[in-house]
Amino acid sequence: MTPGSLPNTQGISGYLRSDGRKGIRNTLIVVYLVECAHHVAREVMTPYRDRGVQLAGFPGCYPNEYADRVMRGVCTHPNVGAVLLVSLGCESFNRTRLEETIRESGRPVMTMVIQEAGGTRTTIDKGRAWVNQTLSVMDQDERVPMGIEELCIGTICGGSDATSGLTANPVVGRVFDRLVEMGACAIVEETNEMVGLEKQLAARAITPELGEQLAASVVKAEAYQRVLGHGSFAPGNATGGLTTQEEKSLGAYMKSGTGPIAGLLKPGHLPPRLHSPEGGLYLLDLVPDGDVRFGFPNISDNAEAVDLISCGAHMILFTTGRGSVVGSAVSPIVKVCANPETYRKLSGDMDIDAGRILDGGGTIEGVADELLNKVVSVASGEPTVSEALGHQEFILGYKRFEPLGPACLPVVAR
Repeated sequence: MTPGSLPNTQGISGYLRSDGRKGIRNTLIVVYLVECAHHVAREVMTPYRDRGVQLAGFPGCYPNEYADRVMRGVCTHPNVGAVLLVSLGCESFNRTRLEETIRESGRPVMTMVIQEAGGTRTTIDKGRAWVNQTLSVMDQDERVPMGIEELCIGTICGGSDATSGLTANPVVGRVFDRLVEMGACAIVEETNEMVGLEKQLAARAITPELGEQLAASVVKAEAYQRVLGHGSFAPGNATGGLTTQEEKSLGAYMKSGTGPIAGLLKPGHLPPRLHSPEGGLYLLDLVPDGDVRFGFPNISDNAEAVDLISCGAHMILFTTGRGSVVGSAVSPIVKVCANPETYRKLSGDMDIDAGRILDGGGTIEGVADELLNKVVSVASGEPTVSEALGHQEFILGYKRFEPLGPACLPVVAR
């Protein structure tokens, strides 16, 4: 494949949903609505994990609008074909509204309330019976042709080191530029790791008003971290050779590519260009609004992945220098390894070896071609390494966000 050429996208197909979106997976998820229901939900799911059944949920008992919005986004994600909700019965999560949202989306859904169903064993038996019956129906679902312009791709980084900004991150940036050119949506996040780049982000906004919002999101992230007494620069980053916050910020920024930024999202909001042939690049603001109330804004890489999923990301390109072994429920994780030594140690957990660029075994453009082909293959049904290993990580905590203003999504205001 010549660097910069288009991949063969003829094999992409997906599962058509009632809202017009198409999923690259057809997953049944078992969802617990409070930590007290976690064990029962896991026991329902476990016998069927080899058939693609996955586990997700919210552990909190105190109600939270952010968690409610994210769960609605996850349960109606195009990769999800059916949902089993598991409630203890006395938690504050609005299970009725969530079930109604799922049912209105055309997906099979059932809610089990443990306190009403007779306890642990009875609820597990009832849940497994529903899952087994629903899977037999879902097995009849057929894939339909899908264009690359219908894809929504997210990106995160984790375990960054001195090689991340030299190899894997610019590779993802190249792929994002090309995906957007082909009409796809791309979402980059980690405003807390772009401190110092407010002007650069603002300059790429499609309107001056959006530019102000992009810059403000990074300023907010820095202020949030200052209150907590920590930044995004972790001890593991320093051990891996990163020397300053500026160096880490520039590396994280490289994942966004070079194209114009079409909007600012918050968790649970879909990109307005999701159905547009224009495509678009979006920045996702994950840092809570208002006073610091809930602690760390991103308690792990998987929490960031869940927020990307809630915005409709079909898959997530995960760059790592030190190495990571995590995956995700709902949306496949594609691991892009930045460090050649890390790849030699953890090749069984990696999809793409970008570290070979440093060894002279590849170029940024060449590895970008490989990654773009991998995106197409995964969209066509090929499992990622983390999927093949059975990873299904899912973490959802507490946050608070203000509604998006019209300046954040200027394409909508036109």
